[in-house]
Amino acid sequence: MNHGWDHKRAIKQMVLSATYGQDSKVSPELRERDPANTLLARGPARRLTAEMLRDSALALSGLLAETIGGPPVKPYQAPGSMWKELNNFLPAYAPDKGAGLYRRSLYTFWRRTTTPPNMTLFDTSAREVCSTRRMVTNTPLQALVLLNDPQFVEAARKLGERIMKEGGTTDDTRAKWAYRHVIGTEPTSQQLPLLLELLAQQREFFATKSSDAEALLKVGDSPADAALDKTELAAFTALAQALLNLDANITLR
Repeated sequence: MNHGWDHKRAIKQMVLSATYGQDSKVSPELRERDPANTLLARGPARRLTAEMLRDSALALSGLLAETIGGPPVKPYQAPGSMWKELNNFLPAYAPDKGAGLYRRSLYTFWRRTTTPPNMTLFDTSAREVCSTRRMVTNTPLQALVLLNDPQFVEAARKLGERIMKEGGTTDDTRAKWAYRHVIGTEPTSQQLPLLLELLAQQREFFATKSSDAEALLKVGDSPADAALDKTELAAFTALAQALLNLDANITLR
């Protein structure tokens, strides 16, 4: 009210506040005193929403199209007749090309009777009725989406390219850059060796499985950088997939 009902300013003030920026760490004494966090002395620990997970992966990979406004877009979706069966007046679902695949999830096309399956698995609202809050579930299918959905595999591949180009020239510096870029902190002395071990294992695997490396690099509409070694890029794609699937990345703390 004091600022002319400027909603954007009010939201910005809340988001940038110390209260909003807290993590979920809490002492035993405070947990006992305020188990429901009524005093807002700590932040929540919740998995990112369906839209946030997809947008975060696209942003980290550098694929996110940041254009604001415009008509709905059609990102990747599993092949099949779901759209035609539930909406017999619609033609077959055809994913967009180019920037339409990488717009924010806010712009994703759907019908109230046909929610995008990968968002449904992460508890997005069906929009058939009003929802005051989303229930958060944890199922094996969610991990399958993050590991196998073309949108996330492609994001990991492009993130792998960024690691190779921007992370330095050694495995050590690249692994540190990747972890810092995705998680926001430096890897610990226990975490870094695990990242390097994973990278070495994947490099050895793809060195003998060139067809698997080529298949991985073909996932998604965006082309792989032909100047990069295919075995190396496949290995760093696997590293990027692991980082994108870490609990520290998919959970707000």
